[in-house]
Amino acid sequence: MLCADTVYILRERERERERERERERMAVPSSTSKQVSFCKTCMNGINALSGIGILSVPYALSSGGWLSLILLLLIAASACFTGLLIRRCMDSNPLITTYPDIAATAFGKKGRITASIFIILELYLVATGLLILEGDNLHKLSPDFALKLGNLTLDGRHSFVMVAGAMIFPSIWLSDLGVLSYISFGGVISSLIIVVAVFCVGTTKDVGFHGKGSLVNFKGLPTALSLYTFCYGAHAMFPTIYNSMRKKSQFPKVLLLSFITCTITYVAMAILGYLIYGHNVQSQVTLNLPKEKISSKVAIYTILAGPIAKYALTIMPISTAIESCLPTKYQENKPISILIKILLLISTMVWAILFPSFESVTSLSGAGLIILVSFLLPCVCYLKIFRIYRHFGYELAGISGIIVLAVLVGVVGTYSSIAHTIKEA
Repeated sequence: MLCADTVYILRERERERERERERERMAVPSSTSKQVSFCKTCMNGINALSGIGILSVPYALSSGGWLSLILLLLIAASACFTGLLIRRCMDSNPLITTYPDIAATAFGKKGRITASIFIILELYLVATGLLILEGDNLHKLSPDFALKLGNLTLDGRHSFVMVAGAMIFPSIWLSDLGVLSYISFGGVISSLIIVVAVFCVGTTKDVGFHGKGSLVNFKGLPTALSLYTFCYGAHAMFPTIYNSMRKKSQFPKVLLLSFITCTITYVAMAILGYLIYGHNVQSQVTLNLPKEKISSKVAIYTILAGPIAKYALTIMPISTAIESCLPTKYQENKPISILIKILLLISTMVWAILFPSFESVTSLSGAGLIILVSFLLPCVCYLKIFRIYRHFGYELAGISGIIVLAVLVGVVGTYSSIAHTIKEA
């Protein structure tokens, strides 16, 4: 028997069912033909998790000290668990296909609107961070480059944000996750190459592993927590990845494999970057690398492939949410969909130029929005839908612990991030 809160979803999905019946009458092939295999889903999952956060983990470790790695592992385990909660919420009702649907089932229309706002803001900031990353690393390769647009002259970093947008543009035309999985594979490989390249830089005589570091730095823990949290902010994309699977029962395996792979990569990069540069490591470790070394050039050129592989997957839920608000005749319209993605690309390019630094974007989105979308919302929606709060047990205790940790990290990290951003600006 359906609960009262699902009535709203029933109404929301009425038009979708009408379109589905129309496709069946016209003998349109089923969407299952486009469903994604286990291996391709793993590529999308790992690519969603392993992104620009890999460059900031050495800086996070230098901010919090060696013991902060325990917090990284704790955040990874909590994020994996909340990913499973999202899957359970989706399985509770066949009408649930998106993250906002989960919030609507739990809290009605207000829940849908609230979740949609937070998800869009989170993914929008991540997309902006991808462009900042491209601009910073391209500027390191060509520091004298500038771009003139009429009477307006953009300096190196800002002009390279425009160049990065042009590089990313072809990927936004893709909407099939099966095709995007091949691009995701490139993103996964690029992360591994970066770790190897940084290690090779450290093995050279004039660089070496000299940074001993500190055991713990309580003053820098808020920054470390925010940046660690940013590394696991892929939950807004999990429903899209889950719905694309051919065998949805394999999703827990996909999650486990994705989190283990990415966590090993993050820990390796954090340790390498901190051992090499110590407290002098920058917010992007590639900015520390000497340009004259071949391994440094490999790392920088490789990291440029990451945003191209990740951007389209990041903005897809935003584009889908905007399209769902349009009149029925404009939904599932390819030109309209492309136009929305182009406008999103242009707007994120503008914000990438306006934001003072990469660290300000990652720490702010990690502390505020990712905490909400990846930790708090999955927990409270699961408690409401399944009414776990009525029976005390290990599950309720674990979820309550994650909520308390998330609130603590969110409040402290957001305050620290905003203060740091204002200081930089």
